Amino acid sequence: MSNLSYAIFGGSFDPPHLGHKEIIKESLKIADKIIVVPTFLNPFKKSFKIPPQKRLELVKKSLADMNNIIISDFEIKNNRPTYTIETFEELSKNYNIKYIIIGADNLKDITKWKDFNTLNSKITWLVAKRANQNLDCSPLKCYNILDINMDISSTEIREGKKLEYIDKKIRDEVINEYKLRK
Repeated sequence: MSNLSYAIFGGSFDPPHLGHKEIIKESLKIADKIIVVPTFLNPFKKSFKIPPQKRLELVKKSLADMNNIIISDFEIKNNRPTYTIETFEELSKNYNIKYIIIGADNLKDITKWKDFNTLNSKITWLVAKRANQNLDCSPLKCYNILDINMDISSTEIREGKKLEYIDKKIRDEVINEYKLRK
């Protein structure tokens, strides 16, 4: 195993957008490489808008121009909701996982994550914060804040808002998949 430090960046990426790319860029100032892990289905959600394989394809196209990233289909191959601890344990077999990247919106429920205390004791959290967002990082043992100056969410895109935040390489495809208006 190399001495490079790796960060896991999991998420639904439903759809992927430029905010995700910005999070990766900021994370690469701390970690040597980022492993992007699209979920099959987030354990806290009941459904996804477009199928996992399609989201994986969109992530690959969107991030094709970025260096020092690995795109993992581990959770999608599981064909079921996969807990972050499972992904961490699996990827740790081959990579020196030092960080897990989360959006600040995850902080409110993070202690409900399966084996949160185990994860919390083994990694440093990279918390992506939107502009003017207040954070309560008190449950986290060790963390760094990533200031992301993009106020965008996948939810807004699914609602047909802020479509300019979709990477040009996948914009038409996302608009068609989600049946959005240009």
